[in-house]
Amino acid sequence: QVQLVESGGGLVQAGGSLRLSCAASGHIFNIDAMGWSRQAPGKQRDVVATITRGGSTNYADPVKGRFAISRDNTKNTVYLQMNSLKPEDTAVYYCNAGVLVSSGVSLTYNDYWGQGTQVTVSS
Repeated sequence: QVQLVESGGGLVQAGGSLRLSCAASGHIFNIDAMGWSRQAPGKQRDVVATITRGGSTNYADPVKGRFAISRDNTKNTVYLQMNSLKPEDTAVYYCNAGVLVSSGVSLTYNDYWGQGTQVTVSS
């Protein structure tokens, strides 16, 4: 069907930067909103940023001014540029996308998630 594959996570010192990527592939007719969420150990998964197909963005308060979400519709890819990273940004980051899937005879809308990529920020 549809797969979302994240990349770009890793270990970085506080104040550093990372850029996450998430590429969608499969029987994609169209992708609506895309986004990034994160989950720290022992905590719930929280939305970090979202972006519509037209490019409108929203950010969670803890990352405003530090993170930037963008997308390339020609590549079915969403990005998360993370600057001025803090230890509290440490988490597994997941991308998700609302995808209109073509089966050849019909279209179905589903929400898909990636497998997650670890981001660790050391103090």
